[in-house]
Formats: sequence, structure tokens, C-alpha cells
Amino acid sequence: MPATQEISECLVRENITRAIADVFQTMLGKAARLSPTAIPALGASWPPRPTEGVNTPQLVGTVGFLGELNGLIYIYFPLEFARSCTAQLLGMSDTELHAAGDEVVYDAIGELTNMSVGSFKNGLCDAGYPCMLTIPSILRGANFCVEPISSAQRYTYCFELGDCKVVTDILVKAAD
Repeated sequence: MPATQEISECLVRENITRAIADVFQTMLGKAARLSPTAIPALGASWPPRPTEGVNTPQLVGTVGFLGELNGLIYIYFPLEFARSCTAQLLGMSDTELHAAGDEVVYDAIGELTNMSVGSFKNGLCDAGYPCMLTIPSILRGANFCVEPISSAQRYTYCFELGDCKVVTDILVKAAD
């Protein structure tokens, strides 16, 4: 099916903003707002590397999409915020969360990422770019960055959720 709309920064931004806002509001009761620093200033080095120079432990959920467009979306959570989201999502106390271990946090962040990327993908499908999702995976670490291949377009956005921030790093490439 031919694309009905050319991929643009506006299409990506609108779909990821809607997806993050909907999923975090529905699943966690948290309002997510696109940070004003999320849109590059003229002459700015863009996109910034999401966690380069940040020594705070991060948990990063990633899900890919394949079809008319291929890509990956990484959602960066500060580790403590990921734990807080997990406890709220699953209705667990801090003690219960600690007893359950890291695997439950990985599963919850994987699911939040899967729902967010699924909503984003639906927007792409509605715009004429049919695609399907890959399985979620999790990265954990501090002071690291993902480098895309040169043919991929990259879009990075920061969302504010109260005192916390979540960064989305979106890599997109037209299918060969």
C-alpha cells in the first residue's frame, strides 16, 4: 500500500506525543507533557544523545516496527522512576517491589514501551505506513548512547511527568 503522507518530523512528533500521553495517563494516571526543550533550536546540535554524560542509572525499553517504515523506539527511564512506575502500574508497595526483584521492573517497562510504540505504530498505519511490532527488550546502564546507522532518520523528544523526565529516541528508515 503506498504511503498517503510523507514521513515528517511533525508526523513523528504528533504520534509519539499522543502515544506517550495516552499510555502514561491511562496506565499510570500521569500527565506527560512534551518538554519545550524537545524541539531543536536553530543551529543546535541535534539530536542530543539521550544519556551521554548522565551517570544516573537508566532503564531503556525498546520495541521495533517493520513494514513500509522500519525503526526502533527507545524509551529512557531513570531507574528510580522506572521502579516507581512499576509499583504504581502493579499496585505494589516498595517492599513488595524489592522482594519481586528487577525482573518485574523489566517486564513492566517492557509493557509500557510496547503499549507506547504500539500506539505510535497505529498512527503510522493510519498515515499510510503499515507496519508491525517486534518484541520488547530492555537495556540497563548509565552514560551510554545508541548510535543509528547513517541512513536512519533520528527524532529525540523529552517528556515531563511531574518531576521526572522520560526521553524517546526514535530511529526510522524507509523499507528497502
